[in-house]
Formats: sequence, structure tokens, C-alpha cells
Amino acid sequence: MLNIDFLDETGKVTDKDLELVEGLLQHAAKIEQVEDGTELSVTFVTNEAIHEINKEYRHKDAPTDVISFALEELGEGETAIIAEGMPRILGDVIISIDRTREQAEEFGHSFERELGFLAVHGLLHVLGYDHMVPEDEKIMFGKQDEILESYGLSRDTNERH
Repeated sequence: MLNIDFLDETGKVTDKDLELVEGLLQHAAKIEQVEDGTELSVTFVTNEAIHEINKEYRHKDAPTDVISFALEELGEGETAIIAEGMPRILGDVIISIDRTREQAEEFGHSFERELGFLAVHGLLHVLGYDHMVPEDEKIMFGKQDEILESYGLSRDTNERH
């Protein structure tokens, strides 16, 4: 199982929302064969907060829906440090709750479906998936759909069964 550290900076995330994200990320981790004990941080923020993060780290002066920071991604000249007996730490997933609500309405599906989509999207990024080129996008988006549908949170349903 993943060890997930949740932080709600908005005060708007319900226990039901947290249970959904927890269950879905555990399901995704199992499908992706993530080692037990692997750590992940998930933070829920406002549009204003994610706007600042997006501006500072991605040089994009606008709010976004989800940002991921993969701790296993190595920069130029960096080498991996793997300490025996220490848990694998994937990184941080930051989700704008405001943007989640806006996009759910915009796309005509439930808040839960959008929240689940963004959580899985963020997890896949910290696992190394990307969508910068069409080939990679097809792989990543296929994985997202597979995970969401196998959990019962496809585009056609509003709630998990």
C-alpha cells in the first residue's frame, strides 16, 4: 500500500473526498505495481495558491488543475541516492479544489470524477509518465482511463459503484 500524506489547505475537502482519492490512488498503485510502503504527498489548494506555484515553478502565470513534483526525477548532473531500508518517496501532487469544481461543471461530470481524474493524473506523473508528445500522451491517457474505469469512475458514471 501507498503511504499517502494528505494536506487540505482549503478546508473544503470532505472525508468522503479523501476516501475516494485514497482508494483510487491505492487502486492505481496496485495496477502500476508500486512497492508497498512507498510514500506520496497530496495537497489540496485554492486557485490562488496553485497559480503562485505554477508561476514560480513552471513560469506559467495562470492557475492550473494539478501539478506534480516527482522526487525521483533527476536533474542534470544529479545522481540517485538510494538508502537501504528507506521507503521510496514518489513526490508531491498538488490539486486545485477550485479548478476541480470548475472543470467538473465545464466537462459535465461529477466533482468526484474530476477529483479522481486529477489525482490519478498527478500520480502517473510522479511515476514518470508524461504527455508532451502524442505517443506518450496516448500511453498516459490510456493508463488513466484504465485505472478510472476499473475503479468504477469512468466518464459515464458520476459516482463509484
